[in-house]
Order: sequence, then structure tokens, then C-alpha cells
Amino acid sequence: MKNDHKPLFSIDKENKKIHVERAFAAPLPTIWNAWTDSAILDQWWAPKPWKARTKIMDFKAGGQWLYAMVSPENEVHWSLVEFISVEPEKSFSSWDSFSDENGRQLPGMGRSQWINQFRETETGTIVTIEIRFEQLSDLEQMVAMGFKEGFTMGMENLDALLGI
Repeated sequence: MKNDHKPLFSIDKENKKIHVERAFAAPLPTIWNAWTDSAILDQWWAPKPWKARTKIMDFKAGGQWLYAMVSPENEVHWSLVEFISVEPEKSFSSWDSFSDENGRQLPGMGRSQWINQFRETETGTIVTIEIRFEQLSDLEQMVAMGFKEGFTMGMENLDALLGI
């Protein structure tokens, strides 16, 4: 079944938040695993033709996901996700930041808090994401870097991976 649901993006500059909602035509356990298992994340997280490559994944409260986005020319950009809370098949939250290959936050690059919620429906699963920024300039920088376009491409990669 093809998934024609486009992500809903809204930007709330006053409260320094981005809200994303996306429906997937797949059951909750499948979507949860796709968002929490690094072997699956590596297959869809990066917008094509980039690839995601996990160095560390410890998916639990207090754990980390350290991964790189790698271009076809082998340009590498690292990110660190520090998990705050995990409620299996319901939600997880994290601090996300651009980092070096050892997980040290890059100077001049802010971090954001992601709250990811998963809800099963009759036709699949809805993922709702709230991204909170410490500074408005961090939100604006993420938008300017093409976050909406890149994240949309990644979620389309997940559709393709799942055959939906």
C-alpha cells in the first residue's frame, strides 16, 4: 500500500519549536523498530544520496546514538543523540546535537530536544515529533540547513524500505 500522507510541518518561532506529524501505513511495532534500531535507521535516516552510519547505539534512557551522515564523496557530518526517556512503543525523548566523531558537541551549533510520540491507528502509525530549541537562532539555523526537505526525504526512504 502506498503512503500518500505528507508530513505536516509547523514552525513556532515564538516558542522556539518545530512540530512534525507523519502517518505511516505500517503497524506500530514496525515503525517503532524503524526509529529505534540502528541497523534499520542506517537504511533510511539520511536523505539520499547520503547514508547514515551508526558508531554507537544504546537505546535506553541515559544511552546514546552517535552516527554520521556520509555523502557519496565521503563527506562526513556527525550527530549525537542522548536519550532522556524511553516508553516502549509510545514515546522517547532526546537531546540532539551536531558533534565530532567522539560525540563532543560542535562549537557554535546548538542542541535541540526531540519528543517523539507513536500512536497506532486503524491504517497504520502516526509519529508526532516536537523539536524544542534553546535559542531561536538554533531553530532558524536548522531550517536554513534544509531540515524540512531532508527529514521529508528520510521519511520517504522509510516508506520505500517498508514497501509502502
